[in-house]
Amino acid sequence: MATETKASATDVGAQRVRLDGQSDLARIALQERQLVFSAFDEETAWRIGNRLRTLATERGLSVVIDVRRLAQQLFYAALPGTTSDNPEWVRRKSNVVFRFHRSSYAVGLDLDQKQSSVEARGLPTADYASHGGSFPIRVQNAGLVAAVAVSGLPQRADHELVVEALCAELKQDYESLRLSSAP
Repeated sequence: MATETKASATDVGAQRVRLDGQSDLARIALQERQLVFSAFDEETAWRIGNRLRTLATERGLSVVIDVRRLAQQLFYAALPGTTSDNPEWVRRKSNVVFRFHRSSYAVGLDLDQKQSSVEARGLPTADYASHGGSFPIRVQNAGLVAAVAVSGLPQRADHELVVEALCAELKQDYESLRLSSAP
């Protein structure tokens, strides 16, 4: 007697998440290639941070916003409704950007697909969080110079808010770079 095997709902859900993650990873790679600055300084950091603050305030979002170089915070704002955990999240997400030179969301998706973690890479979770919300600031012919981070929303939304602000700053079309509809 032949037996028929049906994929469980859990298996199908896991496969959908993997496919969505692959799609997001491809789009994030495009974002990281396109969202590159010709120059970056304290004024640029202020404009990006202030743009994020304006977007969040207009939308009633409770987020912490952080723009930093490796050892220097350039912009910081904590909006109403955030907690003392949010500054730690932006620090830990930005550490991932500086370590891997990729957005924290891309690193998290990649590690998930490999069934790995920052801990498995020998990095303490007290200092590294591979959750969406921090994005590398790259300068042409210089590489990674800073990171911009948001914490307070679901990780994919944190990531997208940062990308939207960077698109506006760089005069890029956000609709052509945004992630597909939420998985």
